[in-house]
Amino acid sequence: MRAVIVDDEELARAVIREMLAAFPEIEIAAECANGFEAVKAVVETRPDLLFLDIQMPKLDGFEVLELIEAPGTPVPAVIFVTAYDQYAMRAFDAHAVDYLLKPFDAARLERALDRARERLGGRRALPEIAPAAVRERIVVKDGTKVHVIPIGKLDYVEAEDDYVALHSEGKKYLKQQPIASVEAMLDPARFVRIHRSAIVNLERVARIEPYGKESRLAILTDGTRLPVSRSGYARLMEAMGGA
Repeated sequence: MRAVIVDDEELARAVIREMLAAFPEIEIAAECANGFEAVKAVVETRPDLLFLDIQMPKLDGFEVLELIEAPGTPVPAVIFVTAYDQYAMRAFDAHAVDYLLKPFDAARLERALDRARERLGGRRALPEIAPAAVRERIVVKDGTKVHVIPIGKLDYVEAEDDYVALHSEGKKYLKQQPIASVEAMLDPARFVRIHRSAIVNLERVARIEPYGKESRLAILTDGTRLPVSRSGYARLMEAMGGA
């Protein structure tokens, strides 16, 4: 098994590396100190096993998982390694093989590896990970680059076939994700689905104008014009405290 170790603490990486030395069938393909390095290493080395910290600068462990997924592509068996127990439920929702709480002993690691072998024996593409609750940023992979968009800087979202276009500060980022799942991760007090193909940041709405008999347009502060459906208009008025 090829493994990648991801942890922002050098000592933590060393501990896992030393413990894995007792398992000659495991080859360490890469060690990473942050989420950006992890995404690059997984793409380049295609490991079978990923030891993944959760709380890291730049990208957290869940964002790393989101970025390494590709439709129909097998992903590594993931063992989360963390000092915090509050992420366990979310980790297993993300189809983790195991969740190791620091510090752990060799026997506990061996149990995790047994689970990983079992998972890899029936290896298949990972089901889509359900979006977490409201987020403060969205990550987008663009080739070898990773863009982190703070939610406060997200202007609006548009559906484009199997993708969504995330518009932020005059730039557009494409992400392969249904618009409904993006809506689920946004704070409904700040973002409103105004049309089946559009979500808008309420702070960017300058005015609403009539368009045709029963249609309306949302005019944003930068001049962008977005369609507003009848149900979208009702949600917009409710969110803005209108009648």
